[in-house]
Amino acid sequence: MNTERLAARRLSRRTVLKAGGAAALAASAATTLAGPAHAAEDGTDSVPLDFIVVGAGFAGVTAARELRARGYRVTILEARGRIGGRTWTDTFAGQQVEIGGTWVEATQPNVGRELQRYKLELETDEPLDRMMLPTPAGPKAFTPDDGNARMGAVMSKLFDGSRQYFEKPFQPLARQDLLQKLDRLSLRDRFTELKLSPEEEMLFNGQTAIYSGGSSTQGALTMFAQWWALCGWNVDGWANTTCFRFKTGSVSLLSAMLAEAKPTLMLNTPVTAITDDGKCARVTTKSGKTYTARGVVVALPVNAWNTIKFSPGLPAAHTAATTQGIAVKNAVKLWIHAKGGQGRVYGQAAEGGSPIPLIIPNKKTAEGQLYIGFSVDPALDPNNVTQVRDAVRKLGVDLDIIGIRAHNWGADEWARGGWAFRKPGQLTSLYPDVLNQATSRITFASGDIAEGWSGFIDGAIESGMRAAQLAAGEM
Repeated sequence: MNTERLAARRLSRRTVLKAGGAAALAASAATTLAGPAHAAEDGTDSVPLDFIVVGAGFAGVTAARELRARGYRVTILEARGRIGGRTWTDTFAGQQVEIGGTWVEATQPNVGRELQRYKLELETDEPLDRMMLPTPAGPKAFTPDDGNARMGAVMSKLFDGSRQYFEKPFQPLARQDLLQKLDRLSLRDRFTELKLSPEEEMLFNGQTAIYSGGSSTQGALTMFAQWWALCGWNVDGWANTTCFRFKTGSVSLLSAMLAEAKPTLMLNTPVTAITDDGKCARVTTKSGKTYTARGVVVALPVNAWNTIKFSPGLPAAHTAATTQGIAVKNAVKLWIHAKGGQGRVYGQAAEGGSPIPLIIPNKKTAEGQLYIGFSVDPALDPNNVTQVRDAVRKLGVDLDIIGIRAHNWGADEWARGGWAFRKPGQLTSLYPDVLNQATSRITFASGDIAEGWSGFIDGAIESGMRAAQLAAGEM
């Protein structure tokens, strides 16, 4: 997408929130999909399936829908007792919440298309009252306009040049000639190179650290720079990445996809082995049952690929990707319910300044306010009210906490990590081969390896679309 088109899409963002209409599917619709969505094929050697999809997150469900649309028989094998993968619509404090991936935008191309297709709506939060940002003298209150402008100035310096090296944000490898050296840089390398003042760096290094997994040395400059490019190279676009969400929950889109496609869906069915003998693929589950198909789409997080025994083994790039990991391995997401009094306050720490370096206000409740918090500190007990309160106080925010709902995605057996964030060198060394997915009967899908919005729901949908095309021999 060229710059003009991207800018045009962003200008119309608020006009598209209600474009889907009011006929949204309820989140509870997912409960009707706990068993097979139609009469199941047995997948035995005598009656082989066309395709097996491993994983019922957005990448897997998208791949299954696209393959079903081409007339193939598809069975989804999901390890969990629910659909969604690293998205998870649930309830807390009497409110619908997302335990995993939350935010989307109608300007993201794949999400925007699905919103129109299924007539789903987005909703947004009320505006912030203030932002608590770090300074050398401690946390300080800023108006949202002032705080975002200050952070935007730092981001513009940090990602200067990205209009050239990511001139086509949805084709991240288009300018490999410019990326070879840049991709080796960590975000910390870039801070050092720019020689920012302490005041400038503190305004943003808390975000670069938490997205990277705890330290700005761990995350690639090119990962954040690509997001910046996808946002239109401006701070308003970046702020909007944590603004909009599905009105009826992320599960409503997944449920709509499954209801349309009607694949066979089998929950509580972990896969332990996949064998490609050149003639067919065999998938073995934890219970010992084996399914046979012409092809398999592995729609798991990259970090979880090594939980399956592949025969023959994975290609070198895939092995390197799952060994190194792409998603942040110690990611924790918290929902914090606090009594009223603070207003809608955003809190952010400098790098290393708090075990919970970021909180974002979400919905109002009868008792007060919900906040979303993030942590990558293994020493934090996210269910300990005292520890959470003390961590948030370091942001300059004093919450009277009523309850906490937290999930450790790094300790999640089937995720082994939270949000995706590439490490230095991964884009140019791994992505060319991983995106080409050079295997015979096994194709891979994950938001971790999306060309566009990697780490977002939009990227997972994109990856599922590509995997279906590859599996069907269309690419």
